[in-house]
Amino acid sequence: MKVLIISTSLNKDSKSRILAKYVKSRLDCDIEFIDLFHFDLPMCDAGKCYEFTNVIELKKQIENADGVIFALPIYNYNINSSAKNVIELAGKSLSEKLIGILCSAGGSSSYMAPLSFVNSLMLDFRCIILPRFVYSTYNDISGSEIINDQIIERLELFCTEFNYLCNKLN
Repeated sequence: MKVLIISTSLNKDSKSRILAKYVKSRLDCDIEFIDLFHFDLPMCDAGKCYEFTNVIELKKQIENADGVIFALPIYNYNINSSAKNVIELAGKSLSEKLIGILCSAGGSSSYMAPLSFVNSLMLDFRCIILPRFVYSTYNDISGSEIINDQIIERLELFCTEFNYLCNKLN
């Protein structure tokens, strides 16, 4: 089984990236990791953007994966624009893939923020969404460490269920 983890935060101190790295350390499979902080993508212009080397590489990585996990920061009650840009640049590559979602936000009020993202993936690309996603807040992570035991339990369950479902589907 091959899994691609995409960390979409452009913040050097990203908490969603910490969630992604935790999951990367816990999944027992072949894992590729794309961190958009270090992986430049052009903004989608519905034209020449698709010719960029990193866009071609992103599509290839997604196509070769059995499942994709998105680590998403939540800003202003929505996922960040770089995550939306990934869908605009490489959405068709996600068709019929298992998708997992990890989120980090400032507070607890934005827990429904990934729903429009998930709806787009399900309706436009017929993705299968792992029904368990992890939502953490600012207080759950200190420095580079997850300090909330409930978040660690959720991450462990996420990994177990993602692994199980990905194996069943492939």
